[in-house]
Amino acid sequence: MSSMSEIFGSLVFNEHVMKERLPAETYAALKRTIEQGRSLDLNIANVVANAMKDWAVEKGATHFTHWFQPMTGITAEKHEGFLCPQKDGTAIMRFSGKELIRGEPDASSFPSGGLRATFEARGYTAWDATSFAFIKDKTLCIPTAFCSYGGEALDKKTPLLRSMELLNRQALRILRLFGDTQTVRVNTTVGPEQEYFLVDRALYEKRRDLIYCGRTLFGAKPPKGQELDDHYFGSLKDRVSAFMHDLDEELWKLGIFAKTEHNEVAPAQHELAPIFTTTNIATDHNQLTMELMRKVAGRHGLVCLLHEKPFAGVNGSGKHNNWSISTDSGVNLLEPGDSPRENAQFLLFLAAVIKGVDEYQDLLRISVASAGNDHRLGANEAPPAIVSMFVGDDLLEVLRAIETGSDYDRRDKIEMRIGVHTLPRFTRDTTDRNRTSPFAFTGNKFEFRMVGSSQSIADCNTMLNTIVAEELSGFADQLEGAADFETALNDLIRDTIIAHKRIIFNGNNYSEEWVAEAQKRGLLNLRSTVDALGYLIKEKNITLFTKNKIFTESELHSRYEILLEKYCKTLNIESLTMLEMIKKEILPSCLKYQKALAETALEKKQISAALNCSVEEKLLTDISSLTSSLCERAAQLEGALLSAKGLSDSPSQAAAFRDMVFPSMQEARAVADELEVLVAKEYWPYPGYGELLFSVE
Repeated sequence: MSSMSEIFGSLVFNEHVMKERLPAETYAALKRTIEQGRSLDLNIANVVANAMKDWAVEKGATHFTHWFQPMTGITAEKHEGFLCPQKDGTAIMRFSGKELIRGEPDASSFPSGGLRATFEARGYTAWDATSFAFIKDKTLCIPTAFCSYGGEALDKKTPLLRSMELLNRQALRILRLFGDTQTVRVNTTVGPEQEYFLVDRALYEKRRDLIYCGRTLFGAKPPKGQELDDHYFGSLKDRVSAFMHDLDEELWKLGIFAKTEHNEVAPAQHELAPIFTTTNIATDHNQLTMELMRKVAGRHGLVCLLHEKPFAGVNGSGKHNNWSISTDSGVNLLEPGDSPRENAQFLLFLAAVIKGVDEYQDLLRISVASAGNDHRLGANEAPPAIVSMFVGDDLLEVLRAIETGSDYDRRDKIEMRIGVHTLPRFTRDTTDRNRTSPFAFTGNKFEFRMVGSSQSIADCNTMLNTIVAEELSGFADQLEGAADFETALNDLIRDTIIAHKRIIFNGNNYSEEWVAEAQKRGLLNLRSTVDALGYLIKEKNITLFTKNKIFTESELHSRYEILLEKYCKTLNIESLTMLEMIKKEILPSCLKYQKALAETALEKKQISAALNCSVEEKLLTDISSLTSSLCERAAQLEGALLSAKGLSDSPSQAAAFRDMVFPSMQEARAVADELEVLVAKEYWPYPGYGELLFSVE
C-alpha cells in the first residue's frame, strides 16, 4: 500500500511534476504566468500542453476537459478525447496549447440572467494557470474561467480572480507605506469547514423529497434528536469511518489538504476541515470536496446530504469560511505583532475589515443568500441574518483605548507607543470563541459562519476581497499624501473605529435583545433571500463593483436575476414535490389506515356489542379530521403556487413565493407531521426521522 505522502497530489499536475517534465525556460515562463499574472506565449503553451497530456495518459487519462464553475453553483465539464485520427486509419494522442488555453462549450443552457439572448449559444472557457490541472475519472481537468461571446463573466471564478488581484494591488500599497519593499504579492487564504449529513441509501430512495429537493419536506420529530449532545465528537460508526478514510484518500490524490474530521452536533451530521490555501485554489478544492463526498458515499451504500437544512428540528449544515490575508513570504497580515509598527500595520488592516463589513454588510448577506440557507440563518443554531463582528474582549479593549485616546493596560502593564497616540502592544485574543457571531476574529483570521453547506465559497470571498480592498484603497489614498505619516495613521485608525464600531458585537447573537439592539444601531436584518437580493443592485454597490472592475453593471443585474430565478425555482420544485407526496403517498396511506380502523371497529362490534371500540373511533375521528385538513392545505398550496407563477416580473414572483407559497407549505407540513404520529408505521409511506438519522452503523 502506498504511503500518504506518495498518494498526496499524485493526480495533480503540480509544481513538482512541472519541474520534472518541463524544460527549465518553459517552467520559468509558466511560473511567471502563475505568480505575476503574465500572458503565456502559444509556443510555450504547446510545450506545457504536450507535457500535461503525456503525464495524464501515463496516469490512465483518455480525455481532457475545461473544468469550470457556472452560476449554477456546481461545476461543469465537456470531455474531449486525446485520440486524433490519421489518414492511414491509425490514431495519435494529441493535446495542443490552443486547446489548453481556450475551450468553447455551449453556453445556451447555463444561467445568464439576460447577459445573452436564448439563441446565442457560444461561450468560452479560459485556462486559469493559478490552479493546477488534475485527473478525475480518467479525464485531465483544466480549471478555467467561463465567459460569454461578448466577454461577460458567466461563472464564479472570474469575479473571484478579479477580486484577488484587486486586494493584492491595494494591500501592496499599504505595505509599501510601512517600508515593506520585499513583498511581491499578497493573497487571501481560506480554509472552509464543510458540514454534511450521511444517510442510508436504501432509506433515501424511499423519500421523494430527499431525491428531488435534498431536504425532507415532511417529518415528525423523533423521540430522540440531539438533546443529549452525545453525537458531537463521538466515536465514529464503522460505515462512517470507512467512508471518511476512503474520502481522505480521494482528496489527498487531488492535493486537497483534508485535515480534520469528526461527528457534528446533529445525529448523522459530520464535518471535514482542510488546511488553509490560496482562496482560488481553496474554492476549487471545496467544489471537488462536495463532489467527492457524494461519489464516495455511494460506494458505502450512503448518500451525502449537503442541503443547509435537510431535517427540521436538528441543526442544519453550514460551511465556516476561515479567511485571512498573507504575503508571499508567509506573513499573516491579520496577526498581531510584537513591535509597535507591526501592531500598527495589523490595526490598519483590521480597521479596513471593520469598515468594509459595516459599510457592505448587505453584500455579505447576499453572498450567502439562498432558499436553503434561509432555513438555517437565525434559527438558534447558526449565525443570525444580521451581520456583525466579534473581536474578543482583549482586542475590544484595545479598540476602545484607541477610540478614547487612553492607555490600554495589559495585566503585565506593558505599553508601547508610536507617534503621538497610543498604539498598544497586545496579544491574540484570550477570550472564549463566540460561536453565535456571523463574522468572528479568531486570532489571525476571520471566520465567516453564514455560508451554507451547499454553496460555493467563491461568492463570499469575492465580496470579502472586494470590500476590504476598497477600504485599503481609501486608506492608501489618505496616507500616501500625509505630511506626517504616524499622526495620520493613528488618526485614521481611531476615526475608523469611532465611525464603524456599531458593527462590533461580542455578545449572544441569538438573543432577542440583540435584534432590538442591532435595529437601534442601524444594522440590516435581511431575514430572507428575497429581502437581501435587491441590495445587490443598489447604487453604492454598483459603484463599488464597476469602479474596481469586479463586475460590470450588466453582470451585476444578471446575477440579481439569476438568484431571484433560482429562489423561485427551488420553492416551485419543493411545493410540487410536496403536493405529489400528499396526493400520491400520504392521503392514500391515511385512507387505507382509516379503512383498517373502521373494519377493526366493525369486526369487534360484530363479535360483541359490549366490546369497547372507543380507541378505534377516536383515532378514526382524529385522522379523518386531519386528512380533510391536509386536503384543504394542499388546495391552498396549489392556489398560492398558481398565483405566484402567474406573476411576470422576478421580484414580485419571488416575494409571492416567500409570502404565499412557503407559508402554505409550512401549514401543510404541520398537518402531515401530526398524521405521521397517529398513522401506524406499516401504513406510513416513507421512512421517518428516527430511521433516517439513526440507521447508519
